[in-house]
Amino acid sequence: MGVLDIVPTGVLTGDNVRKLFEYAKENNFAIPAINVTSSSTANAVLEAARDAKSPIILQVSQGGAAYFVGKGVANDKQQASIAGAIAAAHHIRIAAKVYGVPVVLHSDHCAHKLLPWFDGMLDADEEYFKQHGEPLFSSHMLDLSEESKEQNIATCVKYFKRMAPLGLWLEMEIGITGGEEDGVDNTGVDNAALYTQPEDVYDVHAALSAISPNFSIAAAFGNVHGVYKPGNVRLQPALLGKHQAFTSQKLGGKQEKPLFLVFHGGSGSTKEEITTAVHNGVVKMNVDTDTQFAYLCGIRDFILNKKDYLLQQVGNPEGADKPNKKYYDPRVWVREGEKTLVERAKIACGDLGNLARL
Repeated sequence: MGVLDIVPTGVLTGDNVRKLFEYAKENNFAIPAINVTSSSTANAVLEAARDAKSPIILQVSQGGAAYFVGKGVANDKQQASIAGAIAAAHHIRIAAKVYGVPVVLHSDHCAHKLLPWFDGMLDADEEYFKQHGEPLFSSHMLDLSEESKEQNIATCVKYFKRMAPLGLWLEMEIGITGGEEDGVDNTGVDNAALYTQPEDVYDVHAALSAISPNFSIAAAFGNVHGVYKPGNVRLQPALLGKHQAFTSQKLGGKQEKPLFLVFHGGSGSTKEEITTAVHNGVVKMNVDTDTQFAYLCGIRDFILNKKDYLLQQVGNPEGADKPNKKYYDPRVWVREGEKTLVERAKIACGDLGNLARL
């Protein structure tokens, strides 16, 4: 049995998202969540998933969503981020059907100061639900880890009560992911804050499970955004097993791994760390920094190798009257970036055991 025996192709919503994550947890694999900022990057990730025969998660950050609609649009009230997220969602919904793979369509970290962006996406979900009986997105993430635990959980509960009737999945973060991403800078936080305690994870589970089973928890185990030298970051994915055991015991021991866990800051992690995390119930791992660089590599190499064909519209080493359009056409050099992104996304699928799963 494969993924397509339990969920359809295209963007998944409602119980189908949970069915996918349950299948991943039961079969000891996880799904990479790759940030996309344009139709080009979204298409490349979908191409990788199709070729790898794998389900995939495409996500937009607040800044990435704004870029999707254009850097020339004002964003003082999150209007660019809201419009860009909606534009990305509609594009991915159409494209996912063409590529024939199951897709979880997700919005990434939303800190308290970005809640107007979150509200705008939920408005779009509700409007789409009225017309189609399902939300526009599959899931959204609230990252209120900078708030107190009590405020974090209370705000998640408030939003989850609005999301659950639509069939939306909620991802929340308890504990802090270090580093910097999209203007949220946690580079100076105390190291102790990078490791979530089992009791905190259970408190989240108790509060959210009273509303719906469709949620996941990004519990910190030393995670840091970005790429780092080996040894500079101390990941402890074994802690995730302790979270599972503690919550399992609290629930009577019927399920060995009752939690759906998320691995943030996956770029630069070792295969051993990833394998341990997946074994302990991680079903989603964020990959952004590595795929950003991969997209650059193809474009960079093309520009460097074809430099003498890109300095002017006419004239190159083959002759002063030779046209260069076939080199500077964006469809040529942008495609080179897509190719290298495709290959890196396949590697992410392989690292997580997410190959030939359809």
